[in-house]
Amino acid sequence: MNTDAPLPEQIQCPSYAACLGYMGVASAVCLSNWGSAMGTWKAGVSVVHTGIRHPSSVMKNVIPIVMAGVIGIYGLIVGVIIAQSISMPTAEGNVYSTYTGLAHLASGLCCGLSGLAAGLCIGIVGDYGVRAVGYRASQITLFPSQIEKEGYANVPDGEEAIVEDVSGSDDQNKLFIGMLIMLIFSEALALYGMIIALIVSQHTYSCK
Repeated sequence: MNTDAPLPEQIQCPSYAACLGYMGVASAVCLSNWGSAMGTWKAGVSVVHTGIRHPSSVMKNVIPIVMAGVIGIYGLIVGVIIAQSISMPTAEGNVYSTYTGLAHLASGLCCGLSGLAAGLCIGIVGDYGVRAVGYRASQITLFPSQIEKEGYANVPDGEEAIVEDVSGSDDQNKLFIGMLIMLIFSEALALYGMIIALIVSQHTYSCK
């Protein structure tokens, strides 16, 4: 009988198993924050750009920024749950298995990559959506006819453009509602990833 053969507990629970779990924590938090930051960046630039012409529309168009910031919270929740599930080594040996480590890694990647994709989608939709709402409020046409003067002469100037109520246009409200629906379904991508990540993170095996 070979006494030098490793025990089943040693095979399932090596010393590097905890590295897999902490990689899952880093993936969930970092990738989700990356997507949140890019979504905030893309949508925030458009809000500031539109707010120069129509300051009253800033608070209305800040919704993409808020939805992009929520994605980082999803990664934070999953990261905290995974971090608390990683067991410390004991005097008898390591009790954290590679099965649990791979499950936590998959959980972190699922949440992080879903948050990254959702953040990019929210940023792009928010960027073009906020600009479209601003263009409609300014009566700007992206495809002027030959009769119109060069430089978009339909853009209102002076105090009249500032006093004008942005929310009074039916067409603009339709654009805003369409943008909001696209943002909601984009946010749902990150929520789907977080739900699956929470389920996968509960798959554990201990070498006690």
